[in-house]
Amino acid sequence: MAVEQLQKQPATDISQYEGILVVVEQREGKAKKVSWQLLGQGRRMADKLGAPLIALVIGHQVEHLAQEAIAYGAEKVYICDHEYLKDYRTKPYSKVCLNVFALAKPEIVLYGATATGRDLAGAIATHLPTGLTADCTELDVEPNPSRLLLASRPAFSEKMMATILCKKYRPQMATARPGVFQALLPDQTRTGDVINVPFHLESGETATRIIDFISDTNSVNLEEADIIVAGGRGLGGPDALKLLQDLADALDGTVGASRAAVDAGWVKHERQIGQTGHTVRSKLIIAAGISGAVQFTVGMQHSDLIIAINKDPDAPIFQVAQYGIVGDLFEILPAMTVEAKKRRGMA
Repeated sequence: MAVEQLQKQPATDISQYEGILVVVEQREGKAKKVSWQLLGQGRRMADKLGAPLIALVIGHQVEHLAQEAIAYGAEKVYICDHEYLKDYRTKPYSKVCLNVFALAKPEIVLYGATATGRDLAGAIATHLPTGLTADCTELDVEPNPSRLLLASRPAFSEKMMATILCKKYRPQMATARPGVFQALLPDQTRTGDVINVPFHLESGETATRIIDFISDTNSVNLEEADIIVAGGRGLGGPDALKLLQDLADALDGTVGASRAAVDAGWVKHERQIGQTGHTVRSKLIIAAGISGAVQFTVGMQHSDLIIAINKDPDAPIFQVAQYGIVGDLFEILPAMTVEAKKRRGMA
């Protein structure tokens, strides 16, 4: 019966939909970097389509994010600001999204592939007669007349890329990994329209209530890190992680790892960088004892500055690094730590 009902679902009149909408993710009034990265890619695709770029901001006391979204490329911002929306919850946030989608009729909707973005996008997809491509690493569009979103993501155990199309229904929706796309430089002189969206929720419509918010200080957020010190198979074992941590502490950075170090059980998966881990776009990444296989470099090659340390002068990592040090990481990392502490007055 369910299959018959799906087959009878009429196709959407896609001519009514126009524009690319990015759902801006924020916490405590601060936007996640992935939101501005998606606006940057959204701007490039919107220009290709000749379509407007729209942002949606949801939260409490988040008016300033509407102006930030315009500075990062949006020309129209829908904002729903209500104390009930201070903290993320699936039901009220998805209700706001669905109302704005019905009002704005965007042909494409993008979310960050974060824990919140994945939850929200998945919930919304259950209410709309359309599909959702999750965890994309490439986004593009076909120009007129098809105007299709080309949403690409790794498939078949990361051995190939699959491009997924949604031809008959709108909006076309996708989540994209943080760190994959580059944000535009913010332009504070840009102007745009800000549209306030009223919020109303019937009593009892939400089954959850937030009692307290406890921050996990032990969790790692590599996508937001500006400085990363990463190690791989060349560490030789978990004991060498202290060398990475010492340098990361001296630089106010975070420790990352290649898949080889994770598979060996030296490091938790939450610190893995690469095709099957996190994609990072840090200001500085130091790769120590990492050969530089494409599965790793695809997740960090867009960092601003890459420094590689490896005994093998022919290691592929040197092909993506701006600075390469051929030598023993067990000598070089402590020396870098001493120098970093000295320059920062920590010695």
